[in-house]
Amino acid sequence: MTQHTATARHTGLGLLAASVPMFMVALDNLVVTNALPSIRNELDATEVELQWVVNAYVLAFAGLLLTGAALGDRFGRRRTFVGGIVLFIVGSIGSALSGSIGLLIAARVVQGVGAAAVQPLSLTLVAGAVPPGRRNAAIGLWGGINGIGVALGPMVGGAVTAGLSWQWIFWINVPIALLVLPLIRLTIVESHGRDRELDLPGVLLVTAGVTLGVLGIVQSSRYGWVSPLVFGPLAASGLLVTLFVRWERRAPVPLLPLHFYRIRAFVLSNVVSMAMFFGVFGSVFFLNQYMQGPMGFDPLRAGLSTLPWTAMPMLVAPLTGLVVDRIGGSRLMAAGLALQAVALGWLALVVRIDTQYPTLVPALVVGGIGMGLVFAPTMAVVLGSVRPHEYGKASGANNTVREIGGALGVAVLTTVFRHQFVGLKILSPVEAHRAFVHGMVVAVWVGVAVVAAGAVVALFIPRTAGIAREFSEERPGGASTPERDEVAA
Repeated sequence: MTQHTATARHTGLGLLAASVPMFMVALDNLVVTNALPSIRNELDATEVELQWVVNAYVLAFAGLLLTGAALGDRFGRRRTFVGGIVLFIVGSIGSALSGSIGLLIAARVVQGVGAAAVQPLSLTLVAGAVPPGRRNAAIGLWGGINGIGVALGPMVGGAVTAGLSWQWIFWINVPIALLVLPLIRLTIVESHGRDRELDLPGVLLVTAGVTLGVLGIVQSSRYGWVSPLVFGPLAASGLLVTLFVRWERRAPVPLLPLHFYRIRAFVLSNVVSMAMFFGVFGSVFFLNQYMQGPMGFDPLRAGLSTLPWTAMPMLVAPLTGLVVDRIGGSRLMAAGLALQAVALGWLALVVRIDTQYPTLVPALVVGGIGMGLVFAPTMAVVLGSVRPHEYGKASGANNTVREIGGALGVAVLTTVFRHQFVGLKILSPVEAHRAFVHGMVVAVWVGVAVVAAGAVVALFIPRTAGIAREFSEERPGGASTPERDEVAA
């Protein structure tokens, strides 16, 4: 074996070691959805408690993403990454062994805390595992694996629950972790960010602010936006985020450097991420209900039927990563979001209570291609607009925006959907299905508008040369080299 072949193999194994844990995290975001009926029957849970089985994970995950990245910079990225995986597995085992709904919710919180360390550091480690010239290709592969994790979540949950039991949707994480943990130690070198101090006030403020914000958003679909249970957390979140920004302006070592938000490429890429996750998560939420309602599919078949859309990024994202530098991230993002808007509009035009599944497939494929065109360029531009030692913080910020965008999309489209039923009297199942389709169509058109606006925003993102020039203007001296920025253990 030549040295080049050995190096390439070592790099490939490093990419695998950094990406597979992120796949587990993405899978568990939605894997529990199709298992909820079984959990309700076995643990005698109420509808509110079942919602918390999902929301407990989302809240812990979204609220601690920036903290996970900061802990990696302070204590070592590989060490924190491994710690996050171990905590995630502890939560998985706790979930599988839960004998009550309260214990299951608590274990899901532990899973979310672990996931918050895994997700941002996974991308940072992937970017650091390859030479700069191959970084975008590696990010494309990472985006494809992330996409398939999200896509397979509902399907795996339904299949495992039907074939074994709901506990096995958590047990399957254990052998994956046991295989990947030794591989991480063998293939990934320890590294730290340049900022070794932990911004504790910033951690407390942003964790509380983001958690309360997401809590208010996810509760809006149940209680309405003017309810104290929604308005209260949102108002508190706004206050805490304001205090966070004021603190970060004078913090010696800020958790989230505010100079990121003077970089046009970074800001607009995050806007694009929020727009895409708003439209996609909100629309897929209704698409699954449509398939299990008017179309009459069972949960497993519904999950399989959405694969032309949700699994397409696994094929498209790695290829996109190879051409980001040649075509430009802004053009690819704009094209991807435009295809998403076309796909959502197409679905809104063809869905009826008697629509046959083959009619939906072309639109689902177009939407999947669009999603794959956005994943890799977005992360490539986000990382390309900051210095190497800031990768973890930039990744944490972008992942937080994505989670908020997804939660906001479901909440806003649900509000639009429910507004269509005000004063409406439904007398038969057929009328109920017809009313559902009408409400879904109106909601999806809102998603089309948001995604299309994101496509326009993407056109204003600078190409690579512009990013580098803007970066140099923002920070005299230009970008630092990895050798200067990274502190190897």
